[in-house]
Amino acid sequence: MKNIKVMSIFGTRPEAIKMAPLIKELEITEGIESRVCVTAQHREMLDQVLELFQIKPDYDLDIMKEKQSLNGITTRVLNNLEKVFDKENPDIVLVHGDTTTTFAAALAAFYKKIKVGHVEAGLRTNNKYFPYPEEMNRKLTGSLADLHFAPTIRAKNNLLKEGIKEENIFITGNTVIDAMKYTIEDEYAFENEELNKIDYNKQVIMVTAHRRENWGEGIKNICKSLTEIIDKNQNVEMIYLVHPNPIVKKTTHEYLEGIERIHLLPPLNTKETHNLMKKCYMVMTDSGGIQEEAPHLGKPVLVLRDVTERIEAKEAGTVKLVGYSKENIIKEANILLNNENEYNKMSKAINPYGDGNASNRIVEIILDNLRK
Repeated sequence: MKNIKVMSIFGTRPEAIKMAPLIKELEITEGIESRVCVTAQHREMLDQVLELFQIKPDYDLDIMKEKQSLNGITTRVLNNLEKVFDKENPDIVLVHGDTTTTFAAALAAFYKKIKVGHVEAGLRTNNKYFPYPEEMNRKLTGSLADLHFAPTIRAKNNLLKEGIKEENIFITGNTVIDAMKYTIEDEYAFENEELNKIDYNKQVIMVTAHRRENWGEGIKNICKSLTEIIDKNQNVEMIYLVHPNPIVKKTTHEYLEGIERIHLLPPLNTKETHNLMKKCYMVMTDSGGIQEEAPHLGKPVLVLRDVTERIEAKEAGTVKLVGYSKENIIKEANILLNNENEYNKMSKAINPYGDGNASNRIVEIILDNLRK
């Protein structure tokens, strides 16, 4: 029986983190010929993950441009993948989540009548502009996919409501939990020396914010909130990992640079980020992946958005939606900083995203379905 050729395609750091353990599993599985193609929708941040997991892509489309538009990303992915598919003719293409790379790669595979497997399928806010463009990227990819790897029962039910056949939906857990097996260390020393100097016996808050929906007033309100939280809580230190997007970077430095006990750092590599999460007291973020990662480490998450696709985390009590209202962010942060019972409720809640074996399940499902 000939090997099944599986091509994994991704282009951003979050995709890479979640696809990496799956790729490692594909590489060691008998009966599978693994190929990796990166679009490099994000360049530097993607390369950090590839280096960490020792993944060498077979194809690197290197599409990133300065001030790139969504139209530009989509068309460059489509045009470049046509050549790759003509050469490799994979049996199935795997895409992840909700990026523009994800949607464009699924569409390119559909045009070539190649099967598509969607990892982390079925998350929904049911508002096409929140998050933008991710909600529609994910939904459109779902319409094109043949195999849907849903992390939770809620994600499966979302797909069923949209008419996806149950026989094509598989609950696997989330591969990001698998990834943490490779990154977390008990006695971890940071590469970034500033992080080694911080006293983690204090209430250290890790902060990230980058989504388009928060550009402008949202980021400004978040920054104003952080200054007040620091001012009113002397035991708090903040580590703000500043996204390189020029809009985010300019506003963040304008409001927060030079403020005592707020450390503005560039994004860390995945291993540094995961181990910082482990050491910190709590997390404030608008990232989707962090809403899954931090609860696995027992860290409460305040989500700096009005909506989330991670409804399971909200229902489990591991995350709380606080939006980007200054008053609400300050109120909810102060509760976790000053109320031990409320902190424990969140930190000890059970993470709904699986047991760290999602990658193995996905590989077994691919083998079973494509051999048929």
